[in-house]
Amino acid sequence: MRPLPNEVAPSPAEPLSGERFGSVRAMATEITIRVPNGEGDPVIAWALEGALGEFENVGTACTRFDPTSPLMRANASPERWHRVPRTCFEAIASAHSAYTRTRGMFDPRILRDLASLGYDRSLPFLQGEVTLDRPAAPRRADLGPWRPRFRGASNEVLLGGHPIDLGGIGKGLALRSAAARLAVVVPDFLIEAGGDCWCSGRAQGGDLWRIGVEDPFGGDRPVAVLELRDQACTTSSIRIRRWKVAGRNFHHILDPRTGQPGGTGLLSVTVIGRDPAESEVWSKVLLLEGAAGVGRAAERRHLAALWVTSEGELRSSRAATRYVLWKA
Repeated sequence: MRPLPNEVAPSPAEPLSGERFGSVRAMATEITIRVPNGEGDPVIAWALEGALGEFENVGTACTRFDPTSPLMRANASPERWHRVPRTCFEAIASAHSAYTRTRGMFDPRILRDLASLGYDRSLPFLQGEVTLDRPAAPRRADLGPWRPRFRGASNEVLLGGHPIDLGGIGKGLALRSAAARLAVVVPDFLIEAGGDCWCSGRAQGGDLWRIGVEDPFGGDRPVAVLELRDQACTTSSIRIRRWKVAGRNFHHILDPRTGQPGGTGLLSVTVIGRDPAESEVWSKVLLLEGAAGVGRAAERRHLAALWVTSEGELRSSRAATRYVLWKA
């Protein structure tokens, strides 16, 4: 691997002089926001606090790990109408829109599949290898078309027979809402939420924002550094959320056609785009294409994407080339 030159290093983890910096733990990840030259400005401080709160709001409304959350109350009887908070209603509607645009390759009706594979609760992924003592769930039949129904005036939704998991789009929606709140008062900021981020305007000193693409093998240096302005950058990876059942390896990005992990030959996919929720959806859809199909799928949809294969090879689509400042 080539050394990472100092002049192309990603944005630093610690706040810079004069920078307004804030963070919160939400949605099972550390959320950070940095605003160049925003230190001491009370209006920016107020907007930053509200932006961080968007992640808590979406997480509370849409978590599958709390049986009392609005999403899980609707999931308990998906064949009935439920009134949910507006945040949850919009998340479900956005998920269905993504389902339609991807022709079913993004399908949140995998909640029962995740549970049948053992991921029915928050698992201690950061503490080492997770091994579950239970039978491995078999491949299931196709679920058929997803046809939820919505009553926008009253925030009511009928999920359509199957419970859903909004983890595949939730952070992107929270990023979108947080960015909208900040953009009202300041043009330049960076929001980072694990493998997802939104880069608005420019960084300290007028440079473009530099984003490191994480090494899916767990190395402490990125596999690439991107230069972005007014762009989302989202990564779907199987590095952390993986476990073993009956000697078989599983991860959380499931093929909705089978209920089993997809993405043969891939470890991660990063997508750059104009909307964080959209990019988050496509990073998962591209990963499900596997190493054999990801390149064709990215080119066919004109997506700016980078991916790392299980052999450690970094590849990218033509649309991503202009954003790559450095790669290993």
